Amino acid sequence: MLNYQVIEIFTSEEARSQGKPVADAVIQYIRGLKIAARCMVTRGIAGCYENGEIAANRLELLSFNLPIRIAIVLPTAAVSQVLNDLEPLVGAGIIGIHELTVISHKTTTAFFPRQLAVRDVMTASPASVTAASPVSEAARLLLSSVFTGLPVVDEGGRPVGVVTQGDLISRGHLPLRLGLLAAAAQADIDAAMTALEQRCVREIMTAPAVTIVADRPLTEAVELMLARQLKRLPVVDQSGRLAGMLSRLDVFRTVMREAPDWAAFRGQDIAVRNLRTVADILRRDTLTVLADTPIDQVIPVINRNDLQQVAVVDADGKLLGVIADSDLLRYLQPDPEGWRFLFSRLTRPFGADLPRRLAAAKAGEIMRTDVPTVRESMAIEEAIRLMIEQRLKRLPVVDDSGRFQGMISRDSLLRTGFSQIGNRP
Repeated sequence: MLNYQVIEIFTSEEARSQGKPVADAVIQYIRGLKIAARCMVTRGIAGCYENGEIAANRLELLSFNLPIRIAIVLPTAAVSQVLNDLEPLVGAGIIGIHELTVISHKTTTAFFPRQLAVRDVMTASPASVTAASPVSEAARLLLSSVFTGLPVVDEGGRPVGVVTQGDLISRGHLPLRLGLLAAAAQADIDAAMTALEQRCVREIMTAPAVTIVADRPLTEAVELMLARQLKRLPVVDQSGRLAGMLSRLDVFRTVMREAPDWAAFRGQDIAVRNLRTVADILRRDTLTVLADTPIDQVIPVINRNDLQQVAVVDADGKLLGVIADSDLLRYLQPDPEGWRFLFSRLTRPFGADLPRRLAAAKAGEIMRTDVPTVRESMAIEEAIRLMIEQRLKRLPVVDDSGRFQGMISRDSLLRTGFSQIGNRP
């Protein structure tokens, strides 16, 4: 048996809390606490109040101000937390509480609530370019943004395409990804921008644009992103004009905002159905290197790895650190030619010193050791929270002994989390 209590509120349709119906205010309050509580609102068909009023829905009487009953079922341990701010919400009504013997409490994860529309999540009024804009303008906008895609609009503000980081590299001949370019010397950034000025956006953009209407359900947008393997979607209004941009980052921020503490739920003996964990999305094919691996051997491993980083382990497989292309850049940056070594589009040949340096340096000298890690048992919502708070695109996974198990990425988090929606009872 579980120790639960029921908080009951008896109020009316006309009762208000800060201008909204009391029932709506209570629902929003309970939802915002993210605790193991259920809230139910019922409307009576007739009743009377202590002030002498009678409410009825009979045809011969005007139906008005019907009675409302709000029941909040929750673990006893959470009652004091709820009551702290509940009473001020009920300006007119009665609040009571009684014990409830609960045999079991079962729930299902939601990933994100189904009532959310795209407009609730999207980034509104995003920057955009036209097809005639120089590619350098798109690159500069993306260089200063947390996003890696930019909508392209026509004269009427309707999306006709998208410029992505991949477009800039594959068709615009940008020598490296934007995050690394931002860390380069200003002279190198200016040189890259000058080269991009000679072409216009229509030559490199991905077209036509795949869009979603702002009032469509968020679930529909995520399904479209997964089906088309897109990281972002331009959002349009009913007339087809650009209204916003929906990215995986927007979706993840919503998950982080909406998800309760599932670990706490399980600690209260609440059975959480369909709870997906890191183990469900773990990529175990991730390549590793030893601490004494020369850097000139590490670079090819990173270049052929779509995760853009490699784990450094000891002889027992314990994680020591990770190396990403940004770590290589940081190591090579003092050398004017160093950062260009990472990419195939080189501007001029190297001397003999740089290859010798790369052969002599070891992975253990360059790796980052302050790397957040997760366990396979962590809920994916918690993994998303960690990745968003620390602005990470991937995370290493270790066992209880610190042995490296693999990596998780944003794409696998979204794909697995979204699959929960179709498996609800």
